[in-house]
Amino acid sequence: MMFDFVDGSTGDEIAAGLNTSALDQIKLQPRVLENVEGRRLETDLLGETFGLPFGIAPMGMCNLVWPGADAALAAEVQQRGIPLCASSAASTSLEDMAALAGERAWFQLYVGQSREAAFNLVDRAAAAGYRVLVLTVDTPQISRRIRDLKNGFKVPFRMGPRQVLDFALHPHWSLSTLFAGPPMPMNFETAGREFERGESRGGIDWTFLDLLRARWTGRLVVKGVMAADDAVRIRDAGADAVYVSNHGGRQLDSAPPAIQALPQIRTAVGPDFPLLFDSGLRSGEDIVKALALGADFVMLGRPILYAIGAAGAPGLARLIDCIADDIGVAMAQIGRRAIADIDGTVLADPADEPAQTDLEPEVLVPLKKADNR
Repeated sequence: MMFDFVDGSTGDEIAAGLNTSALDQIKLQPRVLENVEGRRLETDLLGETFGLPFGIAPMGMCNLVWPGADAALAAEVQQRGIPLCASSAASTSLEDMAALAGERAWFQLYVGQSREAAFNLVDRAAAAGYRVLVLTVDTPQISRRIRDLKNGFKVPFRMGPRQVLDFALHPHWSLSTLFAGPPMPMNFETAGREFERGESRGGIDWTFLDLLRARWTGRLVVKGVMAADDAVRIRDAGADAVYVSNHGGRQLDSAPPAIQALPQIRTAVGPDFPLLFDSGLRSGEDIVKALALGADFVMLGRPILYAIGAAGAPGLARLIDCIADDIGVAMAQIGRRAIADIDGTVLADPADEPAQTDLEPEVLVPLKKADNR
């Protein structure tokens, strides 16, 4: 059940499959006889320098994957010097996450039916010392996620025969979670509010963005943008960065691959406006591809939870090591020594960017079957 919660997507899970397939089709151009000694992975973004060109995307209820996942994430970002975006639906309160992750913590805001409740979270984030706020705008209504429905995974959670059997077949997870205490959406618990996963968030609009910009004095990032004209309007409204994402294919199954939208949005907002990216990234080479297509920084979601679910905190550390190593190797192969030197010229065919990607129908069938297992 927990694996499906992480791995699953909306509808027939076509969008999630296309995210990864579109990235797979992008090719990097190997170069030779370039001096690539002393490669550096440091990256500047939003007035800060990070140790790696990627951070941890906002993900709700991470402690469901393994007890203490939030603490493991916080420890890693402190050590690596990368950002961790704490979700509104996190299993650790925003105050506790700020204490654990320090200045590396960002806060991600969902806006439900109550704007007052949303602004209360914003004020709490400011009081806790957060300097970056990430407003998610691509979930006006949470989608139907078939695997969760099939498994009976919902909030509030209720045990039935299927769930009892699932937990019994995974005693290590079940006993560890029982001992640690069932995770709760702590930002709602601490505010005395009931968490409604399916709550409509459709009331958020451009007026709200203006109000938020006026209220939040720190850096403001708007997440879930797939249209170039939306990105331009967000930039002009005073946001400090746009976060290109289709929610990992978890919202609209007919959405195009997020990597296709990235170069279009880069062209629209200009060369210097900060862009973040997620959706479909699975490797160090994928990160290099996103940087080549216009991202300044990327965020990782599912791979992080896969690693924690597989091996806890050591698995997370090992994954980050592997991805960082793979970025360095890819940079050596394409003849680049610094992240800032990665641009469209490292693509094997710059004219054949992912906007031109055409997946044949027979490619979609195995993707769909594989993702649904």
